[in-house]
Parts: sequence; C-alpha cells; structure tokens
Amino acid sequence: MIQKVGYLGPKATFTHLAVKKFFQDNQVEQIPFSTIPSCMDAVANGDIDAAVVPTENALEGSVNLTIDYLVHDQPLYIVGEVIAPIKQHLMVHPSKALCWEKIDRIYSHSHAIAQCHKFLHHSFPHVVHEYATSTGAAAKYISEHPEENIGVIANELAAKEYKLKIVKENIHDYDYNHTRFAILYPEKEADLPPLDGFTPREKTTLMITLPSDQSGALHQVLSAFTWRKLNLSKIESRPMKTGLGNYFFIIDIEMSMDEILIPGAIAELEALGCGVKLLGTYCAYDLK
Repeated sequence: MIQKVGYLGPKATFTHLAVKKFFQDNQVEQIPFSTIPSCMDAVANGDIDAAVVPTENALEGSVNLTIDYLVHDQPLYIVGEVIAPIKQHLMVHPSKALCWEKIDRIYSHSHAIAQCHKFLHHSFPHVVHEYATSTGAAAKYISEHPEENIGVIANELAAKEYKLKIVKENIHDYDYNHTRFAILYPEKEADLPPLDGFTPREKTTLMITLPSDQSGALHQVLSAFTWRKLNLSKIESRPMKTGLGNYFFIIDIEMSMDEILIPGAIAELEALGCGVKLLGTYCAYDLK
C-alpha cells in the first residue's frame, strides 16, 4: 500500500497538482523534494513509497533529466502515468497588484517561461527572465520577498498556497499544453488507487539499445513491432553517455504486457543483438 508519495516541490508545483488530483485519499502523505533526482533517490532508499515526476511536456518535449536518471542512476519502474493540462498565469505579490505592469523581472521554471514566450515578448519585451527549479519554488520565493518587483509564472494552486495575486490568466502560447507525469515505484507493480470517472489507457515502456556493428538495426527493431501490429505511440533516442553516436531508445507501446505479442517482440530483438529493458507496464490517465 502506498502511504508516502514524493513529488517535485515545493508545494503548488504542477507535479503537486497532478499528485493531488490522482491521490485523492487524504491518508496518502505528499512529500515535496527540491529536485527530480532527490525525489527518485528517496524511493530507491525506501524513504517514500512512490515518486511522481514529470517526463514530457507537449510544448517543450521530454524532461531529459527524468529519463536519463531513470535509465542511468535509479532503475525504478513506471507503474502509472498521469497527463494533466497546464495553465500558466502571471502573478505578483499582493503589494504589487496595482503596478504589476512595471515589474522588472519574470521568475519561473525555464519551461514555464518558454511556454509563455509570445505573451512575454509582446507584454514585457525588455524584462529580464530568471529561472527557478520549479514554478512552485518561484511562487514561494516571491511570497517571502514582497519588496522585490517580480512577476511569477505559475498555476492557480501556487497563487492560493502562497497568497499571490493573479494579474493575467492563461498566458501560455498554446491552449493544448499538457504535461505527462510518471509514477515511479521500486517494483514492477504497485497497488494504486482507482481514479473514479476516468478511463485509463494501457501502456508498456521499453528501453532498447542497438547492436553496434549491424546496419539497419533500427529498421529491424520497428519491424518487430509492425508485423505484430503493436501500436507505438512514442519512440525517442537519448545518448548512452558512453561516446558519440551511442544511443538508447525509449519506446511506448499502446497495450499492457501480454503473454505472446510483446514477449515475442522482445525475444526477436534480443536475437538481433539488441538490449531490451522493461521500464514499466501500467495504466495512463488523462486528467482533462
């Protein structure tokens, strides 16, 4: 039973928002961590039961730190996935609410600032951007430093948690802005609570390395899934960190691990000399 869940903090980050929506049971303790690696380390060390960390944003792409740390440092399993909408708002300390158009700095996570590029370019073209470890950390900072003339980009939970004033809503460039969050666990399966009112999708995620001396290996990898009619929703390459040109591939399959098709594809890939590692087979929830 999961009783302690860690997330990228502090309170009121988008990750925290996803945790609150998924783990609706108040008996689940929600513990913030300052970085993604520290959150994943806490799971591996047994300090918490599970971790919720961002893996991909619809506008900014994959969160490489999460993927690389999962592959190279902490071999946890993905046991669940939550996709949540991202709505960015500009907020200030209440003492600056009447003069918010004269702020001299914008403070937030780098992804949040990038997601609001058009608004910032037109409304604050000469204002300096500064980066925080998370949107929640930026909101927390401004709440503790009311004397500074700073605007923060964060979510509505941050405004409520840190008593900030939203002066411009929905400043993100694109309406369809979602982030994918992975629920990480030390074992392949976890007793996750059902999410009432949402129909999950089944997924399996594999990590694949190619043989170094075989031409056309990636084509053969894809063929192993194609002729079995296994639908791939994502294929992404990341460097192995062992030298130029050495990559591993993350592949998402739109079905859970079965007894025939996916094991057969894995066996075929291994016969070709590929390395295959199961990162997780799980349910994905879209919190629209």
